[in-house]
Amino acid sequence: MRPGTIAVVLVAAVAHAVWNTVSKYKRGDTVLFVWAYTCAAALLCVPVGVVPVLTGAQSLGWRLAACSAVSAALHAVYSLTLQTGYDRFELGVVYPVARGTGPVLTMLFAVLLLGERPTRIEALGAVIVVVGMVVVAGNPFRGGGGRHPLRGVLWGAATGATIAAYTLWDSYAVAKLAPVTYFTGTFLLQGLAMTPRALRRREEIPAALRTDAGPVLTVAVFSPLAYILVLTAMRTAPVALVAPLRESSIVVGSLLAWRLFHEAHLARRVLGAAIVLTGIAAISL
Repeated sequence: MRPGTIAVVLVAAVAHAVWNTVSKYKRGDTVLFVWAYTCAAALLCVPVGVVPVLTGAQSLGWRLAACSAVSAALHAVYSLTLQTGYDRFELGVVYPVARGTGPVLTMLFAVLLLGERPTRIEALGAVIVVVGMVVVAGNPFRGGGGRHPLRGVLWGAATGATIAAYTLWDSYAVAKLAPVTYFTGTFLLQGLAMTPRALRRREEIPAALRTDAGPVLTVAVFSPLAYILVLTAMRTAPVALVAPLRESSIVVGSLLAWRLFHEAHLARRVLGAAIVLTGIAAISL
């Protein structure tokens, strides 16, 4: 994997950790929160997403619409599952498990279904990244905080399965479509699909927007930024390598959880970060 591609994925990882941490501050209704930031992200992405269309690099047609529709459905399930997990359990449990499960499943299905064959050193680097994430996460079965985190682990694993699903689909789609236009279409269709459900709570919308205005706008900016960078990287690098590398975001996320939410075990998380960086170095070779 080329150094420039690695840099793009690492910037995406930081952006991803930021928006996930901010979403933990959400206080209003989960459906309205996801709907609001999806719609806001769509509006922010449209001016950039239409550029490939205007320049002729991307045509409007059934392929773009169909691929965006499938991605929108997968991302809606992912967003609601993730946010529900954050509402009920600790960030330090749900986030590492979700981001750790995702690349393992992605690599497995990329090899089995897409026929990708990473080199031995690249595959070893991916494994080292996953090991580092396990160290950062620590023992998910420990007690604490007045509740057993096993259910948080299950929510994280469910989220990881949705991550694997949309990652594989999107890697297939961006091979034929402009990433920024494709993801703009995904946000637009996801927002439209969730609108009827949001309107059933129309009386709560003003209060929800006032309560979560900051998190909504932050997620609306950093979520598409993170994933458009990943989609761009997928055009020049195998998904089996991009997927685990971008999950280095859990190092940043875990440190933010320690700093902002006063979660413990900083030393273990620093050790896990060092292991993750070792894996990244192996992938870059």
